[in-house]
Amino acid sequence: MTAPLGAVVLSTPDPRRLAAFYAALLGWSVVSSDPDRVRLRSPQEERPGLSFQREPGDTPPTWPAREGGVAMQAHLDVLVDDLDAEQARAVSLGAGVETHQPAPGVRVMRDPHGHLFCLFLPGA
Repeated sequence: MTAPLGAVVLSTPDPRRLAAFYAALLGWSVVSSDPDRVRLRSPQEERPGLSFQREPGDTPPTWPAREGGVAMQAHLDVLVDDLDAEQARAVSLGAGVETHQPAPGVRVMRDPHGHLFCLFLPGA
């Protein structure tokens, strides 16, 4: 028997704000919400979802990694067809672009709370 992935959960001081950002970025819908937790899902699939859990003391990771910084535990990769257009759209939704970019075809970004995510082209 296998255990399918149900969701990825991101900690944040403001679950509703971060969920609104990712809903707009991904075109996903809010399926449950309360002040401490919000869950999104794709219009095509019930699972896996993306959830946001209130953690008032959550601190964004340091990028690139350095001694004494906050270690990155995980990040999201978002597949795009047009890197420049999707970067501009993400910025218009509240994302930031990191100065350090490790490879062509990939754009390292930060969501409004400071979590890292990557936009990437197929094959990158």
